[in-house]
Amino acid sequence: MATKHEQIIQHIVSLNVGSKISVRQIAKGLNVSEGTAYRAIKEAENIGLVSTIERVGTIRIERKKKENFERLTFAEVINIVDGQVLGGREGLHKTLNKFVIGAMQLDAMMRYTEADSLLIVGNRVKAHELALSEGAAVLITGGFDTEDYIKRLADEKQLPIISTSYDTFTVAAMINRAIYDQLIKKEIVFVGDICTPIEQAHYLKIGDSVREWYTINEHSTHSRFPVLDERNRVVGIVTSKDIIGKDSDFPIEKVMTKHPIVVQSKTSLAYVAHMMVWEGIEVVPVVDETSSLIGIVSRQDVLKALQQIQRQPQIGETIDDIVKKNIDSLEEDKTIFQAKVIPQMTNQLGTLSHGVFTTLVTEASNRLLLQLKKGDLVVENLTVYFMKPVPIDSTLIIKPQLLEAGRIYAKIDVEVFNEKNLVGKALLMAHIMDR
Repeated sequence: MATKHEQIIQHIVSLNVGSKISVRQIAKGLNVSEGTAYRAIKEAENIGLVSTIERVGTIRIERKKKENFERLTFAEVINIVDGQVLGGREGLHKTLNKFVIGAMQLDAMMRYTEADSLLIVGNRVKAHELALSEGAAVLITGGFDTEDYIKRLADEKQLPIISTSYDTFTVAAMINRAIYDQLIKKEIVFVGDICTPIEQAHYLKIGDSVREWYTINEHSTHSRFPVLDERNRVVGIVTSKDIIGKDSDFPIEKVMTKHPIVVQSKTSLAYVAHMMVWEGIEVVPVVDETSSLIGIVSRQDVLKALQQIQRQPQIGETIDDIVKKNIDSLEEDKTIFQAKVIPQMTNQLGTLSHGVFTTLVTEASNRLLLQLKKGDLVVENLTVYFMKPVPIDSTLIIKPQLLEAGRIYAKIDVEVFNEKNLVGKALLMAHIMDR
């Protein structure tokens, strides 16, 4: 039997896209407490089933596909521009393909305005009407209102007409920034992007015996399998160590490890990579919000994904990307690195940010280990000493030195110079992720 939380999630999934829901409505309709309803709605928002919009409410939306990272829903646009809905609420869940700035003659403007686009324009009522007739939504800048018949047309077409107090240029910049932020998020790989789905995964069930472990062990490359109950929830994990010396008829639930480590599809690749190295785990079950198995992720999956990421160009750049792009090894000695301090790497005083200094040290250490064929590092401990402030436009020389290295760990000493002056030191302890 499904829990109340699961029942609410299933109810939300069954609703039509565009439906409006509330905590009180869910609590009353499903006979649950408002606290339970609130937690379930928040979970639905986290997994992309609903969107909460100020002054509008919570709307059932389509789960966004990963390849549509450059698109926004009209509901998201309202939040970005702090807008107010004048009409067409039923279409807030729809996705816009492009936006058009209405700063031209009416007939020229309409040539660029097409279905599923967003026309950004001032108080030009005829433009509002023509855009809605073409199947486009309208964003009115400058805080202006529109005519009542336009609002009725928006309701009829189920196309939002939104008003914002910002000017046209500011609105376009805000929407561009939101799309750029999503480009950065696209580059963050999640477990759900790389895991083996449940249809292709190997697992055991409560009631199975050690004999079944041997059977699926022969058909897979793994020796570690999740154990599921009758509702496909992960209740244990079985490894080769657990079944050594056990009779083939011995029940699997008596040898399994209960409460195993699991991850969700939205767990980042970086986190699961760190955990697998730290815990020495080869395979981790991937579960949904009800603890039901949806797939498995292996150490090979993680390493393969890490290698692919390094070969792909970044489209949306984070501060880390900018910093790493500025580091180069010296021609005369590939184990020594240099980096130019550009404006993005400074604090409000115009000197090198402490966070950026840490990134420079870590990246230089990582490149040293790769050159020495040791593998990637996962930082365990980092002690940093800041000697002198580093002004903007300085060229830093970074000298990492490997003090100790074992099979799975490394100790690195790093010195950072600016024009032969020592400006910082660091001692780094790390686990090595062998490729």
